Amino acid sequence: MKPFTNFESRFVRLNIANIDTDQIIPARFLKTTSKIGLDKQLFNDWRYDAQGNPKSDFVLNQPQAQGAQVLLAGDNFGCGSSREHAPWALTQFGFRAVISTSFADIFKQNSLKNSLLPIVVPEDVAAELFAAAADATVKIDLPNQTLTTPGGRKVEFPVDSFSKHCLVNGVDELGYILQQTPAIAAYEARRVGSINTLA
Repeated sequence: MKPFTNFESRFVRLNIANIDTDQIIPARFLKTTSKIGLDKQLFNDWRYDAQGNPKSDFVLNQPQAQGAQVLLAGDNFGCGSSREHAPWALTQFGFRAVISTSFADIFKQNSLKNSLLPIVVPEDVAAELFAAAADATVKIDLPNQTLTTPGGRKVEFPVDSFSKHCLVNGVDELGYILQQTPAIAAYEARRVGSINTLA
């Protein structure tokens, strides 16, 4: 995993509540264990017609979506069944963060483990962002846990300290454990020494 760095980006707006994981990445695309190519299936049933042609009125098919690193979505984003493919598809498209007023817990945890930052904001902040100009940008500062709106308003967002550490340092849970190898080895040496002393 790459370390999560601060950035500024335009954002794609999808003002729909209760977007579930089957809408993010339909179940028929879950057979793969590779992340590669999942960006093509992101929001597949909304994004393409029955013949597989892109729908020009869907936001991801519009020019302003290209290069945007933030998705702004309606309330309760990522509900439904648990599937790690959902954050995989979002990150493969290029998203680094999703902003919503709430997230499903399992989607939130899957995202944090896959370098996708779920940012919870109050309803008035979401409304401000949805109403912003088409080329507006937001700034995301993970170490300080702030999002800066196009109008310059700094909004704090929650993230647990362990997930924040892993994102900032670019490690997953296994990587975090491997970082503790010297401490683990020292503990084991002390433990073995105390057992030998008792013997």
